[in-house]
Amino acid sequence: MPAQPTVIKFFAPVIDVTTNALMNAVDQKMKQGQRNFILLVSSPGGTVFHGLSAYNYLKGLPVNITTHNFGSVDSIGVVLYCGGGKRMSVPQARFLLHGVSASFPQNTSLEEKQLEERLKSLRIDIENIAKVIAANTGKPSEAVMQAMLDRTTLNPEEAQAWGLVHEIKVELFPPGAEVISIQYQEPPK
Repeated sequence: MPAQPTVIKFFAPVIDVTTNALMNAVDQKMKQGQRNFILLVSSPGGTVFHGLSAYNYLKGLPVNITTHNFGSVDSIGVVLYCGGGKRMSVPQARFLLHGVSASFPQNTSLEEKQLEERLKSLRIDIENIAKVIAANTGKPSEAVMQAMLDRTTLNPEEAQAWGLVHEIKVELFPPGAEVISIQYQEPPK
């Protein structure tokens, strides 16, 4: 078993290609016997589907995962960050909690039942996100939902008081650790 943890730098939105790359990197390292991971996270957010899927995947693995905010962890990125059993943050970082939105392509027409379905999906997404954050902070789900509705931004000390961050520290990982980088660049239009 490798002595050093595997470090995965997730400097990307939480979308299909990046969450697939994250899960594949973890799978490959687990096949090689790795059981300790440090997931460095700085993300503007992304899709609820991919964030909840990645969170549930990370939480269900028989490994030790430490997450470390090294910049900004926004939106569904907070759920990904909660995937760590131990959660760290650099001193100059932020966390942004907000509600869920729905996008409608131009000239989309929806019947009443389709609108009800979309609204119900949004409500369930908000509840699921709040449940994840509540389960990892000890805060009641209702308090987390209110913080999301209020578009709450936390600095590391506030996030630590919330129970979201366990420790604030500058050092990201030990010397000699392997670093896998996951980044994403928008394709040119």
